[in-house]
Amino acid sequence: MKKKGPQTSKSPSQLIDARIEELRDWRGKMLSRLRSLIKDADPEMVEEWKWRGVPTWYHDGIICTGETYRAVVKMTFAKGAALKDPSGLFNSSLEGSTRRAIDFREGEKINEKALKMLVRAAIALNKSKAKR
Repeated sequence: MKKKGPQTSKSPSQLIDARIEELRDWRGKMLSRLRSLIKDADPEMVEEWKWRGVPTWYHDGIICTGETYRAVVKMTFAKGAALKDPSGLFNSSLEGSTRRAIDFREGEKINEKALKMLVRAAIALNKSKAKR
């Protein structure tokens, strides 16, 4: 019978830290900045590590994910189609009936104020649906 050693399982936050570190380029910096803005918008946000390596943020349900690809860092809002986007941040996954995403490319500036407002709107939507 084999003995199990100590669990070396990492927390979702540690896994996200590791992903940011392993990227070692603009994508890691962008993901780190987006993560900071999400936490600034809501200090009670819960971080998860889903679908074999996707940083995911929750508050009364899923808010958004932070996916990294070669050319973009994609921030997908699970219920983005139901959110007002007066600043026009959503620029990807616009044809769906549920999700909306923002693709960030190298060198692009983030409209931080508008992004925080969008995160807070997603939280408010989740809270309103949780009360039903």
